[in-house]
Formats: sequence, C-alpha cells, structure tokens
Amino acid sequence: MKHRILFVCHGNICRSPMAEFVMKDLVEKAGLANHFEIASAATSTEEIGNGVYPPACRKLAEHGISCKGKTARQMTRADYHRFDLIIGMDHRNIVNMMRILGSDPDNKVHLLLEYTDDFHEVADPWYTGDFEATWCDVLAGCQALLDLLR
Repeated sequence: MKHRILFVCHGNICRSPMAEFVMKDLVEKAGLANHFEIASAATSTEEIGNGVYPPACRKLAEHGISCKGKTARQMTRADYHRFDLIIGMDHRNIVNMMRILGSDPDNKVHLLLEYTDDFHEVADPWYTGDFEATWCDVLAGCQALLDLLR
C-alpha cells in the first residue's frame, strides 16, 4: 500500500515544503520511500512558481535535507482524489483548503500536530521569524504521522 500525503500551508514556501522534505527524509531513512508519495502545496496563489523561502531552506540544510528544485503550487480540488491525507499547518489553512475542496467526505483533511501529544498549530515563520520552532513542530508532526502509518 502506498501512502499519499499532501502538506499544505498558505504560500507553500515555508511550512508545507519543510514538512514535505522532512517527511521524505524520514521515510527514506526508514527504508519506506517506495511506500510513500509526498508533496506540498499552497492555499493561495501569492507564491506560485517561487522557490522555498531561503531561511526555510537553510533550516532544512542544517539537518542535511535539500529542497532543491521545489517551487510553490496551489492545491486543487483534484488533489483530494490523488492524496490519502491532506495535512494543514493551522486552522486558517484548513478553512482555505475546504474552500478549495468543497468538502471532506473521506476525512482526509487534518492538522499536522493532531498526530502528536502536544496539539497546537504550526506557527508561520514568515511572521514569527522562528524557523527553529517551526522545524521542531514539523519534525514532531512528521515523526508522529510516520509512526501512525507504519
């Protein structure tokens, strides 16, 4: 069985690409890469075509993770059929995702940190400037999600 996961945030230049590449790294290290399809997208059109925000790239690189070649794209209604899980970073993302998707009859839409024991929203480092806190939240959420899916 292949797990198909789409991580989503507002612009697809900070949190969701961090989650995409952290999860790819975790499944690769676990020897499970063939069992996963992992991607990320935005709810907005503001950053479409832009690369990952440099401070987010640097934070990933500190941990040996590359996000080279990633450009922002907006999620579409078709993503609902392509992915098994569609994971937002905060409640505003969920509201905007539902605006795009229309509904969630298969219960695919979730918040990343609902898989952890410390449920809260992943703060947007575009505004907070705290990429370390975002890294810690994204890593915890991805590890918990991988543990659940194993």
